Amino acid sequence: MTKGTDVHAADSHEMIRVHGARVNNLKDVSVEIPKRRLTVFTGVSGSGKSSLVFGTIAAESQRLINETYSAFVQGFMPTLARPEVDVLDGLTTAIIVDQQRLGADPRSTVGTATDANAMLRILFSRLAAPHLGPPSAYAFNVASVQASGAIKVEKGARRAEKVTFSRTGGMCPRCEGRGAVTDIDLTQLYDDSKSLREGALTIPGYSVDGWYGRIYTGCGFFDPDKPIAKFTQRELHDLLHKEPTKIKVEGVNLTYEGLIPKMQKSFLSKDVDSLQPHVRAFVERAVTFTVCPDCSGTRLSEGARTSTIDGVSIADACAMQITDLAEWVRGLDDPSVAPLLTALGHSLDSFVEIGLGYLSLDRPSGTLSGGEAQRVKMIRHLGSSLTDVTYVFDEPTTGLHPHDIQRMNGLLLRLRDKGNTVLVVEHKPETIVIADHVVDLGPGAGTGGGAVCFEGTVEGLRASDTVTGRHLDDRASLKKSVRKATGALEIRGADANNLRGVDVDIPLGVLVAVTGVAGSGKSSLVHGSVPAGEGVVSVDQGAIRGSRRSNPATYTGLLDPIRKAFAKANGVKPALFSANSEGACPTCNGVGVVYTDLAMMAGVATTCEECEGRRFQAAVLEYRLGGRDISEVLAMPVSEAEAFFAEGEARVPAAHRILTRLSDVGLGYLTLGQPLTTLSGGERQRLKLATHMGEKGGVYVLDEPTAGLHLADVEQLLGLLDRLVDSGKSVIVVEHHQAVMAHADWIIDLGPGAGHDGGQIVFEGTPAELVADGSTLTGRHLAEYVGA
Repeated sequence: MTKGTDVHAADSHEMIRVHGARVNNLKDVSVEIPKRRLTVFTGVSGSGKSSLVFGTIAAESQRLINETYSAFVQGFMPTLARPEVDVLDGLTTAIIVDQQRLGADPRSTVGTATDANAMLRILFSRLAAPHLGPPSAYAFNVASVQASGAIKVEKGARRAEKVTFSRTGGMCPRCEGRGAVTDIDLTQLYDDSKSLREGALTIPGYSVDGWYGRIYTGCGFFDPDKPIAKFTQRELHDLLHKEPTKIKVEGVNLTYEGLIPKMQKSFLSKDVDSLQPHVRAFVERAVTFTVCPDCSGTRLSEGARTSTIDGVSIADACAMQITDLAEWVRGLDDPSVAPLLTALGHSLDSFVEIGLGYLSLDRPSGTLSGGEAQRVKMIRHLGSSLTDVTYVFDEPTTGLHPHDIQRMNGLLLRLRDKGNTVLVVEHKPETIVIADHVVDLGPGAGTGGGAVCFEGTVEGLRASDTVTGRHLDDRASLKKSVRKATGALEIRGADANNLRGVDVDIPLGVLVAVTGVAGSGKSSLVHGSVPAGEGVVSVDQGAIRGSRRSNPATYTGLLDPIRKAFAKANGVKPALFSANSEGACPTCNGVGVVYTDLAMMAGVATTCEECEGRRFQAAVLEYRLGGRDISEVLAMPVSEAEAFFAEGEARVPAAHRILTRLSDVGLGYLTLGQPLTTLSGGERQRLKLATHMGEKGGVYVLDEPTAGLHLADVEQLLGLLDRLVDSGKSVIVVEHHQAVMAHADWIIDLGPGAGHDGGQIVFEGTPAELVADGSTLTGRHLAEYVGA
């Protein structure tokens, strides 16, 4: 500190200056962000926070770093275009910690996604007995290989030398490191009473007229007119299991392969969630996953399972809760691996510190929630000695109980105090109040947002008349009276994951909140015990799979009634009004932009000159409905389209119903044709909710519907939940937001801690009873929130 001036120690009055940012919906935004401070970006969902922080500042920092590498290296990196901005000054290296799910590959676990597994493997290769070999001998994603052959060596004269090669891997040969084996129900693959020509194959995409259907009927290995039930053993083997064989069908050279290996490659090697809905439904019907009988789900070969340190194998270590594993590592004392034990201990302590001590290293990374995935990514930065770095966080409090938010705040402040710039996109008031500087975007969402409404301190934000300022100190009050249950959903002996034989009656016909700290067993109870099926609509936080051609109109099914209405009004066929079908502009194939690939430099997207970005052929745009063409309809925001399809010539009741649901969930500002890839996480979940609201479900299960919602929008969501309950539905919400807890009719609180300290029900009752009880963490935080 310099004498006589009241200047923060980390400060030298440096700024990150942004002038004229126009990414997505930003309207020439100019801001100055202080370095080595914690800056929080607030604003309603869709106001442009992510466009400014991730799409502009972080993207340009990343692009400039990539440009320092040689052109050869850049060819292997993702190519990034320069964001639309006039001036970007004072950038530092940006480390982005976002909520993108970790890879959902079946072999990806918490241990492999961090450095913990790699360090454990080295530890076992040095200390475990009996000695197996190098670290790869303990890796479940490395197979054992043995090969021998001759190589030509030139030493004066050429001569052949025999060489043998072997590698010891730790992969279980039966399940190939997946921990589960698949059994295929043959009755779901074909109808054995029919012949192939009659359409016996019932696999999606294998119709008789389709390409695969023609391969199987024309391959010549069996009679396509004979019912499968009459196939000989040999013919059935060829149909199901034949190894890849070169054949000629209709004059084309092809490779024929049996149905089962073909399915393994095309369906089973992919993440089930990424498959199209009808294919996923088929896989779920036809395939059963059972724990591998050879390795009991540990994914490891027998050698790796039986090589131990003090009686603990690497499979046992990975299955331990991380808090217990950290204790075990601390108990090892061997000078030869001292640096490794220190590094491993530090890595495991970071898990505990960040509130993930309840996980185990063998937990598949695809099963982590968005908030958990984000915190796993933070681990490698916690102990980092880097300073003057910009850390960019996307709602780090997502999925955190109020008790855990304090801990997260401490970590953000620690990163700042090391001399780093911390930028956080956040909605929770508990995190907004610790900011040194606040940038509030708005005033609305979509085209109604994209401007800076306020810049300054938290006190200044409170006094300002912005939406965030007005709602910052909002506190929901406990309801005077609660609804009475009309029945109960009985759960007996629930023991998924860390649940300890939980018995509970979930009341029906009311709004039930399931609460508890992260890792206490909420999702295990709700998703594991409330069967998704008849009458149950489950809306989780899984990403919406969609290309840049997908938009709210295609995803919700809204485009179908609109296409039909246009077709009927103009006497032409509906396919003309699809930009993915016959009506597409031939130059850009209905995308609206033409992409030019520039190898290792960022590709350029230019608006298609022929259709001027409208995506349709000129002839299609001459057909009108209610005075508008199809491209004008897709450019409408939901709120405008809702009025447009409600009455008059353009009245389409089916479309109006879907639009009303989109408005109900707070997406009135989205345009019908906005690509899904540009939506934020909160917007995607609400889009899912709007889509599912049309289903005939009696029980709705929602997983943290307030994720990504501004304080002002939470009120609207509560109104929507009330309308659902009042219409006779039962709503079960897994939630951390105190406003939702206060508004619930019944609360089921799990705990008392996380992992093996949780998994029990610590309270059941009304919110008022929970506050009065005050014995649980949730009760204490709710009491503080409502001012009781």
